Amino acid sequence: MRTSIDNKYGQKAVFLFKIVLLFGIYLGSTNGLSQQQDTIQDQKEPSKFDKFNKKAEKWFTYIPAPIYSYSSEAGHVYGLAKFNVIDLYKGDTITKPSRISEVVTFSSKGRINVSSSTDLMFKDNKYLVLAFFNYKKTPEYIQGIGNNVNRDSIEEISTERFRFSAIGLRKFGNKNFYAGFGLDINNYFEVKTEPDSYLVQNNVPGLDGGFEFGLQAIVALEGRENRYNPQGGHFIISKYSYFPSFLGSDYEYVSWELDARKYFNPWLNHVVAIQATTEWNNGEVPFYSLAQMGGSDRMRGYYEGIIRDRVLLDGQIEYRMPVWNIFGIVGWIGTGRVAPTYEDLSLNGFRLSYGTGLRIMVDSKHQTNLRFDFGFGPNGVHGFIINFAEAF
Repeated sequence: MRTSIDNKYGQKAVFLFKIVLLFGIYLGSTNGLSQQQDTIQDQKEPSKFDKFNKKAEKWFTYIPAPIYSYSSEAGHVYGLAKFNVIDLYKGDTITKPSRISEVVTFSSKGRINVSSSTDLMFKDNKYLVLAFFNYKKTPEYIQGIGNNVNRDSIEEISTERFRFSAIGLRKFGNKNFYAGFGLDINNYFEVKTEPDSYLVQNNVPGLDGGFEFGLQAIVALEGRENRYNPQGGHFIISKYSYFPSFLGSDYEYVSWELDARKYFNPWLNHVVAIQATTEWNNGEVPFYSLAQMGGSDRMRGYYEGIIRDRVLLDGQIEYRMPVWNIFGIVGWIGTGRVAPTYEDLSLNGFRLSYGTGLRIMVDSKHQTNLRFDFGFGPNGVHGFIINFAEAF
C-alpha cells in the first residue's frame, strides 16, 4: 500500500479538477451561488450564455449525471446518478421539497452498487417518509477491528448485500419536533475471506453472512429551511435500533446513532457548518454492521469501513463560500475514531480528515449543488468524490 500521495495521483487530481471546471461552465446558471447584483444588472436582458445554461439546468432534471470517486483502497468508482428535488404540492409554499435519487456504480476493483432512496415531505411538513433500497457486491477492505490498526494489516473480503429500510415520522407541536418508527432489513451472503484472515483467526461474527430484521425508534429536530443546502438553522436526529432473534435475525444486538448539525450564516451567502455524530452497538454484532468510519459524507478521504468497531465518534466543520455565479468552494477539517466502548475513546487516538471542494448549482429553484470533494488524511489517505447535495 502507498504511504504518500504519488505524482500520478496528483496529475489525475489536476486533470479531474479541470474537467470539473469545464463541466460547471457547461451547467452554468445565473440563479446559482452568485452574490447580490446591482439593480441595473438585474434589469439587463439575459445573455445567450444565461439562456443556454437555463436549458442545461432543465436537461439536468431528466438526464442522469456521471459520478466518480476514488480512494486508495477502493480504486476508481464510475457510475450514473439521478437526483431530483421536487415539490409534491404545486403552489404550496409551506411544505418543504422532497427528494428522489438513484445511483448505479461500478469500480475498477469489481464493486457493484445499486441504490434508490426517497425523502418525502407531506402536507404542511406534518409527515416525513424516508425509504432506501440497496444492492451491493464488493470486495471490501478492512484493517481488522479497532482503532489501532494500520494499512499494513489491510485485507480483502468479498460480500453481497440486499438492504431495505423505511422510516415514518410525524411532526408534533410547532417546534419542528418529529418522532416515529422504522424498520431495517439486511441480508448478507457470499462472504469470502482468506484462510489466514483476521476475521477467521478471531472467529468474528458475520463470517457466514446473515439476515437482520431491525425495529427502530426515531426522534428528530428539524430546523433547516433547506435540507439539501442549509444556509442556517440546525438538525438533530437520534435513532435506536433493535435486531431481535424472534423476528429472524441471525445476530441479536442493539444500535444507537446520534447526528447533530448546526449552521451559521456570518455574512452574505457564506455558511459555517458543524456536525458531530456518534454510534454505539452492543450484543452479537456482525463485523459488517459495526460502526464504520469514513465515506463520502464524513471523514472524507477515508475508505468507508476501513476502520470499524462497536463505538464511533466523529465531527467536522466546513466553510462554504460562493465565488461567482453558480460556483462555490468549501474547505473542511474533521476528526474521528472508533473504540470497543465509550470509556476507550482516548484523545490520542483521533484521526484527521481535511480537504476542499467545488460546488456547482444544478437546481437553482431548490438551491441544490453538485459537489466535487478532494479529501485527505495522514499517511497517504486520500479520496475524490462527486455527488449531489452537501455532505451534511
